[in-house]
Amino acid sequence: MVAGEARFTLFCPFCMYPRRFKGNTLSPPNPKPTDGKPVDPEDEEDISERMSTGDAWLFPIMGSVALLGFYLVIKYLGKDWINWILRWYFSVAGVASVWKSIIASTRFILGETRWKSFDHISFTLKKGAKTFVSLSWRTPSVFLFPIAIIPSAVSAFSAQYGKSALLSNIMALSFSHNAISLLKIDSFGTGAVLLSGLFFYDIWWVFGTEVMVKVATTLEVPIKLLWPKSLTFAADRGFTMLGLGDIVIPGTVIAFALRYDYHQAVQGKTLKQGSFSKPYFYATLTGYFLGLVTTMAVMHNFKKAQPALLYLSPAGILSFVITAAIRGELREALNWKDLPEPEPSEIAGERLKKEI
Repeated sequence: MVAGEARFTLFCPFCMYPRRFKGNTLSPPNPKPTDGKPVDPEDEEDISERMSTGDAWLFPIMGSVALLGFYLVIKYLGKDWINWILRWYFSVAGVASVWKSIIASTRFILGETRWKSFDHISFTLKKGAKTFVSLSWRTPSVFLFPIAIIPSAVSAFSAQYGKSALLSNIMALSFSHNAISLLKIDSFGTGAVLLSGLFFYDIWWVFGTEVMVKVATTLEVPIKLLWPKSLTFAADRGFTMLGLGDIVIPGTVIAFALRYDYHQAVQGKTLKQGSFSKPYFYATLTGYFLGLVTTMAVMHNFKKAQPALLYLSPAGILSFVITAAIRGELREALNWKDLPEPEPSEIAGERLKKEI
């Protein structure tokens, strides 16, 4: 078993938040047109705040509070009612999360040209000049919604298939996909602090106490990926678990590496029809794979739960740093800040202030 997913519950409320759907979570931002034409909302970069180094220091603390809270509830109040509440909560959240993920996958498969040929359906709730809710979808999104309900509905209402590992994994992967799209770091330094802090967090809660393993094996909700230990995929021998935090946290660094590759391509004018070289992305992705293999090998050898970030954190940090050093770009890579582009209205406001 690979423990370490309880902290993922901190992200789940954000996975339900209605937002624009982009074709690929890891896709770099689309450049804003400068010809004065209206911008398609789907092409706008998500102008969300990036996580700073100060925010990253808080993650191990918040994760510890959440983890310890679940442990105390399970130990003194029992697991049945907390599993019941969380199962319903994740069933509702799962509908929105799976829907967003299959929309993104469909858009990627169809391609941008075909996707944008479909009609645009918008829903806006206003009171006077104030907008309370603004949602928009392409036509296929509406027809994909019933499909998104299936995993949650079966999980919530089926006695026979409600605890299926497959259904749990479908929802868990969608949570991971959407969490990575929401959680963006502003620099490699922030990513290094985040990975380093959770490195010690994982070691303490797995090796130092029974808390992590107890929570991971007790909560029956889709916050972990389950893989049968049997070669025939039978569930009789139990499952190996990979917490979604062990996917999302390293995933933020991998996504940052891709955005840095894109930045380099734009600066070097090597961007050709959306295609560009991705050395940092492939390096960090390879580092993650090797870290995961190491985790599994150690777990299999010692027959004991392992804190995955013990291996994934160094792999993510070193793969980025070594790639930058080999390419002679260490200083630039470590100092680069990934800040969202300001909206045109903000730029106009700044210009007006200067003129005044």
